[in-house]
Amino acid sequence: METAALLQKYNVAAPRYTSYPTVPYWDQNTFSQDKWINAVQTIYADQGAEGISLYIHLPFCESLCTYCGCNTRITKNHAVEVPYIEAVLAEWKMYQHLLGSRPKIKELHLGGGTPTFFQAENLKVLMDGILTEVEVSADATFSFEAHPANTTETHLQTLYQFGFKRLSLGIQDFDPKVQLMINRFQTPQQVTAIMRQARTIGFDSINFDLIYGLPAQHISGLSQTIKEVIDMRPDRIAFYSYAHVPWIKPGQRHYTVEDLPAGKEKFALYQMGKNMLMEAGYMDVGMDHFALTTDKLFTASTKKKLHRNFMGYTDQHTHLLIGLGVSSISDSWIAFAQNPKTVEAYLDQINAGLLPVEKGHLLSAEDLEIRQHILNMMCRENTSYPEGIPEAIVQRLAPLIQDQLIRVSGNKINITQTGKSFLRNVCMAFDEKLWIRQPGTRLFSDAI
Repeated sequence: METAALLQKYNVAAPRYTSYPTVPYWDQNTFSQDKWINAVQTIYADQGAEGISLYIHLPFCESLCTYCGCNTRITKNHAVEVPYIEAVLAEWKMYQHLLGSRPKIKELHLGGGTPTFFQAENLKVLMDGILTEVEVSADATFSFEAHPANTTETHLQTLYQFGFKRLSLGIQDFDPKVQLMINRFQTPQQVTAIMRQARTIGFDSINFDLIYGLPAQHISGLSQTIKEVIDMRPDRIAFYSYAHVPWIKPGQRHYTVEDLPAGKEKFALYQMGKNMLMEAGYMDVGMDHFALTTDKLFTASTKKKLHRNFMGYTDQHTHLLIGLGVSSISDSWIAFAQNPKTVEAYLDQINAGLLPVEKGHLLSAEDLEIRQHILNMMCRENTSYPEGIPEAIVQRLAPLIQDQLIRVSGNKINITQTGKSFLRNVCMAFDEKLWIRQPGTRLFSDAI
């Protein structure tokens, strides 16, 4: 089938599959805080020796980037920093008490919001508290997200002293017209300066986030951005599809669908960007992710050790991910839990001495099996059914086979080169909950 026909057929609302089941399909009826605590303690007793992952959500930003789909709080009042850090540390103490021993930290990520909204001295207080009474794995990965416009050398020096060696910079696009539309401003000169500082200090992996499909974006502007990015030579690049979800994120109502490249125009942006990156030596290691052959993400991909969780693709795999802070999601492999989505509700529960878990899901045996198949496709580009592919899956795969997005050989399913551009659609074939209960309203962004 021609690319245009594939686009028309498969450009449907689809999950990004950072989890299975996806959050809209979590079953609240069987979930409780006590069951979550039991799930955490069970998996830690069984798998804790491998280490755990920590995600810390720092939600504050001084201005709203209108494209953003993250949970943020917009403020210029930096007095919010200390109370929030104290709450996060109180939550971490609760989890340390539940674990009952010195946990080994294998992965730690500061996300946002804008982590570099926080003053460097307050980030030091945060990390001093987090790393008290823990063991840090010899191969631990510490990373943080940063806004190029407010990241200082002091930020970099402070976090490097705690073991942070991976930096992720939100670029999105250097085109001034696009930046004006999305209210996100940084120059190539700012980014180059931060990269030089980070390299000099000792950071050994730098990621850029780029987005295609933004308002006012076009081929010539994005190609110039990617040329500049290639010249800077980050170790890895996340090249995301813009998710237009104004029913969830009102900031996206600052422009309309008429301002957005769509269909063939949007896919052309993706294909152009992907081709430029691969010609420059970046390898396609997973949905939306590219890395140089010297980066650990590429190594994990070649060794079939790539993993995907709520933080995206990672070269580390732990069975327990604890999310701290407002709206953070935790994953104990056999259960998910999410914290309150507003700062006020989160602080209220912490101040009441309660573990701030608002909702969650306990995975059934069927959930765990489906989750593994989706992870296999996302991270290893294949999966298999030792006892035979179920008939329902066979039927769902049939059009994907016909359109040459996958190949089936015996009980094994492989993604094709063409299919890698439609990975979200491929994974939908395994999503039992989605097939059983089709959403009555828009829950997900378009696949392409």
